[in-house]
Amino acid sequence: MKISIIGAGAIGSNLARQLSEAGHDVLIATASGPTSIPAKATATGAQPVELEAATQDRDVVILAVPFGVQPVLKNLIAAAQENTVVVDASNYYPGMNGHIAAVVDGQVESLWSQEQLGRPVVKAWNAALAETQRTMGRPAGSPDRLALPVAGDSEKARATVMQLVDDSGFDAYDAGVLAESWRLQPGTPAYCTELGLEGLGQALAAAEKDKAPETRDRLMEHFVSMNTMPSREETVAINRAAHL
Repeated sequence: MKISIIGAGAIGSNLARQLSEAGHDVLIATASGPTSIPAKATATGAQPVELEAATQDRDVVILAVPFGVQPVLKNLIAAAQENTVVVDASNYYPGMNGHIAAVVDGQVESLWSQEQLGRPVVKAWNAALAETQRTMGRPAGSPDRLALPVAGDSEKARATVMQLVDDSGFDAYDAGVLAESWRLQPGTPAYCTELGLEGLGQALAAAEKDKAPETRDRLMEHFVSMNTMPSREETVAINRAAHL
């Protein structure tokens, strides 16, 4: 597939490397231009391009940018072909993204993103730590393979992204329509807890929408208060314990 990734932080760089290694034609772009793309993002063949070129003639465009940045990308996304699948890999954290009233009042994150971008989106790759995505991918069929949820209103678009999740080293769990994607937002049992397919399905079913923002903010306060940066394993354990 012809894939573009907007954003070259940890998630964007991981995806550029994994998807190009899987044989896809991958472009990666940032607002700072091609020279800002780190070498780790292009190590397996992804090509850095200007931002304006990233949405031209692409099957999939993955937005690996901060949640609050999405509104400024509307014109860029509008230039993509009508059948291009747009993926939202972001999460809303008030301390990082500012006060977004609609989301604070309960609007599902990706429904807000969809409104800002003016295009249907698929939610994916948001519910795992960057370090999990970097180090825990496994070949299909591996007994210890982790699963990532994918939500979107179009079954065809959702299936396309689920295949790419598989190509990035994780089992893809069909999490249904976008209105239900609150089940994979921060503060839910499925968010950054490293589960297999069965466990992920149970975690998504157990999510409580009203409790998720409170749990998200409580966990963030805890992480900020720690004297040292927790490891991937420690972070996952803390996230899991929040739902016991």
